[in-house]
Amino acid sequence: MKFKEIDAFRAVMRSGSMTAAASELYTSQPNVSRLIAQLEYTTGLTLFTRSAGRLTPTEEGLAFLREVDRAFVGLDALKDAARNIRQFGKGRLRIATVPSLAMTVLPTVLQHFHADHPDVYVAMETGSTQLVADWVGSRYCDLGLVSYLPPAAVTEAQPIADVAGCCVMPHGHRLASLDVITPADLAGESFISMTHGDGLRASIDAAFADDDRRIMHFETPYGATICRMVALGMGVGIVNPLVARMHGNDLVIRPFAPRIPFVSYLLLARNRPANVLVERFNARMIEVLATETGALPG
Repeated sequence: MKFKEIDAFRAVMRSGSMTAAASELYTSQPNVSRLIAQLEYTTGLTLFTRSAGRLTPTEEGLAFLREVDRAFVGLDALKDAARNIRQFGKGRLRIATVPSLAMTVLPTVLQHFHADHPDVYVAMETGSTQLVADWVGSRYCDLGLVSYLPPAAVTEAQPIADVAGCCVMPHGHRLASLDVITPADLAGESFISMTHGDGLRASIDAAFADDDRRIMHFETPYGATICRMVALGMGVGIVNPLVARMHGNDLVIRPFAPRIPFVSYLLLARNRPANVLVERFNARMIEVLATETGALPG
């Protein structure tokens, strides 16, 4: 059984005549007749009855068509897969991200990206900044999103957002009436800090270099955890305003001076092959981040 025979059979069933099928397949009517005869011989089925120059499908022919159509559904799926591979690489995307971005802007990015590419499978891996860099550097993930640069990245890094850190405090806090919080204002306050070794921790501590009278009770690698602890009245902290906004009903959020930059970076493997999906996702990511950061107060 050959593909040309099956193709001719489907064309005859669709058009109702060998002449029309020949035109559809860009061949001659005798060639279509020969292919149908070969198919009947190979299968041992009588696919058509012939009367006064007219073809009528037999019950065997109709039953065989149902099986052929099932097979061609699979072939059509393969054609779609090939088209997706040509246009979008593997048709899947694996993203590595730190939790602060996974819980803030990334779901919105995925919403827009899925609307553009509904057939693309997206997997999201969440971990520390160094782990994200390792995943991207090894090409386990196609791209990474981090909130500071790891010390020994084996990736290319592109800044995609830069926002000023804000001070978060529980409702009713003595500093809630201030418009801007400074290091001096936090003297004697229980402070929930980023973890040692985190690039953000160094930036925050540097702001207090000349006047550090904080009481360091807790540290954690995640801004979302800081916000939750602050909401429980366990202290104050400085976090990314995108993270703070998620907990806005539970916290008082104020600008902090001097400015502490919270920069988000896109990580890509060095010498990576071109990938249209990655490029389109990155474009969406930058677009959504610009909208989200533009909506932040002050």
